[in-house]
Amino acid sequence: MDTLARLGDEYFDRRFAADPFLATAFGVPGYESDVPDPSRAAAARHRAELARIAAELATVDRETLNASDRISHAVLTRLLDDEQRGLRDGVGEVAVTASGTGPVAQMISTVPIGTGTDAAYLARLDKLGGFFDRHLERYRQAVADGRFPTELGVRQAIAQVDGVLALPVVRDPLVKRLPGNARAAELVESAVRPALMRYRTALAEDLLPVGRTGEHVGLCHVPGGTGAYLGLVRTHTTTGLTPEAIHQTGLDLVARLREEFAERGGKALGTSDVAEVLSRLREDRALRFSSGEEIVDVVTDALRRAEEAVPDWFADYDIAPCVVTEMDPAEAENSVLGYYQAPAADGSRPGMHVVNTHRPDLRSRFEYEVLAFHESVPGHHLQIAVAQSRDDLPNFRRFAYFDAHGEGWGLYTERLGEEMGLYTGELSRLGMVSFDAWRACRLVVDTGIHHLGWSRDRAIAYLRDNTALSETNIANEVDRYIALPGQALAYMIGRLRIQHLRDRARAALGARFDIRAFHHEILAHGPLPLDTLDELIPSV
Repeated sequence: MDTLARLGDEYFDRRFAADPFLATAFGVPGYESDVPDPSRAAAARHRAELARIAAELATVDRETLNASDRISHAVLTRLLDDEQRGLRDGVGEVAVTASGTGPVAQMISTVPIGTGTDAAYLARLDKLGGFFDRHLERYRQAVADGRFPTELGVRQAIAQVDGVLALPVVRDPLVKRLPGNARAAELVESAVRPALMRYRTALAEDLLPVGRTGEHVGLCHVPGGTGAYLGLVRTHTTTGLTPEAIHQTGLDLVARLREEFAERGGKALGTSDVAEVLSRLREDRALRFSSGEEIVDVVTDALRRAEEAVPDWFADYDIAPCVVTEMDPAEAENSVLGYYQAPAADGSRPGMHVVNTHRPDLRSRFEYEVLAFHESVPGHHLQIAVAQSRDDLPNFRRFAYFDAHGEGWGLYTERLGEEMGLYTGELSRLGMVSFDAWRACRLVVDTGIHHLGWSRDRAIAYLRDNTALSETNIANEVDRYIALPGQALAYMIGRLRIQHLRDRARAALGARFDIRAFHHEILAHGPLPLDTLDELIPSV
């Protein structure tokens, strides 16, 4: 085995050994009995291993490699750099949250979907107590260093734990994976729930009193946070763009999208007044769902229409199927509209578009078609399943993820859905514009919070003034940006680059431009940093 292939395999093994939940989320087998170790000591060990791999990788002359291996070299270099920087900055130790990045949400959404044996699952349950205890140790160390979580994030995490503990054990998401298994119920009752109680007590007694207020939610209010945020911007966008430049890009896009709100609002709602369009979309109860089943039906129908249209826009791929499933109620209250979970690599689990059906009376009809295209087909499912199907690529490329490429693709497909004729009416197309505005606002709000020091209330007000998102979704989104700095930038930055590359390829190729061939170049090499993707697309 040559050096590059060996180092790629070493990185792959160490990445998922350090985060077995990530392996479960990506459907990578072999880690089903383990849990992550969130301690500082484990982070230091993992960082040292990555540094060793990076040092040896630097001795490999990229110019002597073939085209595919040059891509592998670039991808591996980027992954190693980004992960070492993230481990050094340790932003997660101040990100106490009930959103998807928090330990309770990870437990609920990820642990039950593992595809290993029952014995491996029970072994994982037995280790969850230590998982929460080590999180507490890390949070306390951060507090001792003057690095505090947000007060609201702590309160929401406490409420989330209370919600889990209030469930009868037989309805616990962890027990539902093995219904009727006495050992699973015993472990949840004797090991997991006592750990959750310890976790809750420490949140309330040790972290809540020192939590940052809503005026100080950004990383810029945490020691070392300004530099850490610059690193996160680089990681999540895979560019050298500054927070100031990204903020201005967002402001410019929001202004242009207000013009489109006026145009499409006239068609869908009979008014071109932007404030009235946004108000109608947000407040008209006739535009809400009446049941969770109705949400699932709309999303499922959108997925099936997209699947039927795929052959005209994409190459013929043999990939895993995608299904729609409802988010667990224990996770849903403080969670996003929906998300995607990758298929298992061994084919034992399909790709899943997980939709939030909590309080359907608060959820807008016009949002869920565009959400389906982003999360399933032609969005995340198509991209991730295609990457997984590429047996000729090294595993670290098949199961990597670069936010700017992945989320940029998801956002790109929302507009592509209109080209493909997938939307059912003007109202759904207006939802597409609202989602565009939402991602443009992210550029403003994320940099506003973490670089410019915006308050939570200011961020909420900006989203309210410039999108049609419901009040519930706005609050959940802002709390997500607070807990996961920089990630929200990836969507629009990636989409703008993919659209630029499409325009460039069309100009270079003229009549020879083939949309299916372009999409193949974007998808078929696995997840890529934007600068590496740039090298693959023809230029004038």
